[in-house]
Amino acid sequence: MEKTTCCVVGGGPAGMVLALLLARAGIAVTVLEKHADFLRDFRGDTVHPSTLALLDDLGLAERFARLPQRRVRTIQLPLGAGRSPVTVADLSVLRGPYDYVAMVPQWDLLDLLADEARREPCFRLRMNTEATSFLVESGRVAGVRYRTADGRTGELRAVLTVACDGRGSLARSRPELALHRFACPMDAWWFRLPRHEGDPSGLYGGAGDGFLTAMIDRGDYWQCAALIPKGTDAERRAAGLDAFRTAFACAVPWIAGRMPALRSWDDVKLLDVHLDRLRRWHRPGLLCIGDAAHAMSPVFGIGINLAVQDAVATARCLAGPLGRETVRLRDVRRVQRRRRPTTVATQALQRAAHARFIAPVLRGRPPLGSAERARRAAGLVAGSPWLRRLPAYFVAYGALRERPPAGAVRRRAPDTPGRAGPRKASGTAAGPS
Repeated sequence: MEKTTCCVVGGGPAGMVLALLLARAGIAVTVLEKHADFLRDFRGDTVHPSTLALLDDLGLAERFARLPQRRVRTIQLPLGAGRSPVTVADLSVLRGPYDYVAMVPQWDLLDLLADEARREPCFRLRMNTEATSFLVESGRVAGVRYRTADGRTGELRAVLTVACDGRGSLARSRPELALHRFACPMDAWWFRLPRHEGDPSGLYGGAGDGFLTAMIDRGDYWQCAALIPKGTDAERRAAGLDAFRTAFACAVPWIAGRMPALRSWDDVKLLDVHLDRLRRWHRPGLLCIGDAAHAMSPVFGIGINLAVQDAVATARCLAGPLGRETVRLRDVRRVQRRRRPTTVATQALQRAAHARFIAPVLRGRPPLGSAERARRAAGLVAGSPWLRRLPAYFVAYGALRERPPAGAVRRRAPDTPGRAGPRKASGTAAGPS
């Protein structure tokens, strides 16, 4: 039987950030990741200023800046006349070097965090290893049972097990944690279309007949989302790909000539959108964070960064107890007490966006209750830079910004002579670094 101090289930952004912070604090930590690598398409790739600032604190900003990326400073929504795009958030008004959202393939970010964590002698990353059940002793979670890709099984004992394995988390089946679901009006289709010189840049939104579009500038291609009414995937696919190509081209006319790049429905991936949270994120010996504790809607694109902030708060609250190997129930409760208000507030805003904007448009109705209200709101936002500051700050930092434990801070990267920090780029989007 193997042992560790902290077992992290899931090697996503929350799991890898938590493991790195704990390893730098001298805590023995083992990450179990069921896949052989981090390569998964259409995962959240938005790295917001709160996470960029964290990478700077960890001495990783310069290495992160060398990753291929686009820098997005504006968010546009179809609120104007004829559903023309209106800039509703402009991150360039933020102070400091991080006045943008970095669009980076998630696997590149995870590889960077894993490479850095491997420098710590108390860190272990076990790929191809899936947690299959919890070890429970006297009512306390004492670790996990696991299975590797080649069929071997084993047990890993831990003082604390942290579930970072997303909305399909093993922990979510435990009835005492009580999953609370909220109605969600949409699912999402994800696909790619070529991007040409002279196209708009940044994050671009539009509206079609019964669907909404979101297009993310990725340099040589657009990462596109079409939000469709919940549960209509099969019905819409049955209508044929040509019908969707035509409808999308009507919503975004300047991209019509590139629709043949969608060769078959295999190029269009379905995301079954959920919005929910656990009433309790913990039980003795177990803590859930990130999507395991609260699955977020893609609205505002802040799920990854909320999960990362969960990880930072967890490390700050629990590094001491884990170092003493005496993690009490009150210690894990402290994490939920700190992070739950931010989660509730964020989900409340997402639910409001669902009800006031997304659901009406998907039903073919004007957003905000009437076309006149939508026009007035568009004019107010377009004419007031101060109104654009609030959504910009919320997108950048959320409702509460967490600070890493002092022992994890590295102002200079080990392989870099200067201070870690990116240079500011001009314009709405910058090319690959």
